[in-house]
Amino acid sequence: MMIRSLTKKLHISWLVAAWCLGLTVGIIAVHHLPRSVEFNMLALFGGLVLFVPALVWRWRVLMIVAVISGGLVGLWRGEMGRTGLEVYDSLIGKSAVIQGRVLEDPDIDKKGQTVLRLSDLRINGKKLAGQLWVVTADKRPIKRSDIVQAQGKLTAGFGAFSASMYRAKIGSVERPIPGDVAVGARDWFAEQVRKHIPESESALGLGFLLGLRRAMPMELSDNLKIAGLTHIVVASGYNLTILVRLARRLFAKRSKYLAMLSAATMILGFMAVTGLSPSMSRAGLVAGLSLAAWYYGRTIHPLVLLPVSAAITLLVNPQFGWGDLGWQLSFASFTGVIILAPLLHNYFFGDKDPGAFRQILVETLSAQLATLPLLMMSFGVVSNVALIANMLILPFVPLAMLLTFASGVLAVVPMIGVAIALPTTWLLGYMIQAANWLASLEWAQMEVNITWWQCGLMYAAMIGAMWWMKKQTKLDLGRVNIVE
Repeated sequence: MMIRSLTKKLHISWLVAAWCLGLTVGIIAVHHLPRSVEFNMLALFGGLVLFVPALVWRWRVLMIVAVISGGLVGLWRGEMGRTGLEVYDSLIGKSAVIQGRVLEDPDIDKKGQTVLRLSDLRINGKKLAGQLWVVTADKRPIKRSDIVQAQGKLTAGFGAFSASMYRAKIGSVERPIPGDVAVGARDWFAEQVRKHIPESESALGLGFLLGLRRAMPMELSDNLKIAGLTHIVVASGYNLTILVRLARRLFAKRSKYLAMLSAATMILGFMAVTGLSPSMSRAGLVAGLSLAAWYYGRTIHPLVLLPVSAAITLLVNPQFGWGDLGWQLSFASFTGVIILAPLLHNYFFGDKDPGAFRQILVETLSAQLATLPLLMMSFGVVSNVALIANMLILPFVPLAMLLTFASGVLAVVPMIGVAIALPTTWLLGYMIQAANWLASLEWAQMEVNITWWQCGLMYAAMIGAMWWMKKQTKLDLGRVNIVE
């Protein structure tokens, strides 16, 4: 009986998921191994050869072989990703002039300084591996894809950044022609929105629709953080899911192909406008895979979708897995929405249609629970009003996005632009007032500091709870699809 169970044939997707899990673990593990331990092409070749029998026989017991196979390939890819980073050992603590391309939209920190993330680095005309975190007091209007020259003292990096440079002096700033066309179109649209909508309201609406953060007043940005609402004003899977669902529902009854094409255009367009941050890369990939599965009448089990999407993002950039908090929070939140939320709803409410209110409540609670240990370990602060804030604001976000879009498109039309701007301003103003009120409460947040092992225990307990609810409800998670 045991032999029959171990040799039971599995669907190939589970073996691919196991391989991707191993690859993810392998890439992350390289970061914690000394550089003296190297993994060459032999690891890649051995991993690929080892995966062949797993694909041919597809036995359950070969899941272990698939994980090991993926792990070997992951170790090779991680080694490739850290090649060249050893040069920073001799640069840390010294002053340097480094040129690089602005990878994401610049941010403004609490001191009013500009935060840049640079890639495609060069020093003394030579290529430099990795990415650089730069903080500067320079007030020039630097945009994504600009080529900038930063001078300052290099300090140790963090997460996906190989080094940091604080109090940097910015030299030349070059804007390639035509440059980032998507950024130009986005900035033009933002100016149209601002014609008839006040600063704070337009900044919030553009945060919903385009992930624009720099134009948001510092006080509003801080209050959104306290209220646990930051995820709705940055480019994230939530905003993208709204757009994909809208496109699918508008055209699905007329043509499934047209629905798929419009939703795919939404995904590509949103990613082009917002940039390929770790969270946006994950969101776009997951939405694309889920959309393809829906179009072909298939489903992707969440336990397959998660490791596959993680592996693909790390294959593209291994440094995402080396402590990048945005990448970690993105996958934790997605796990909460796609696994924990359906289990919670089925456990407490059965097979009843959740409805919009209950769906938002359960998904919000699940996402917050899934990210809570990471947030406590990283920031030591927990929002006590996040659930209330999300219930007061999240139901109106799709409408706010639609009205903001209409305000930008119709801004140049006399009378109509002003008419559309009025309800847009009222709705966004309500959201701002709600966030400000909740953030002003004395008990809005509390300090909670935990260690990495306590964080691990919390996630172990969460996994145990999900296993228990799955066992009790016998819910088929394979039916879950984020685009429906």
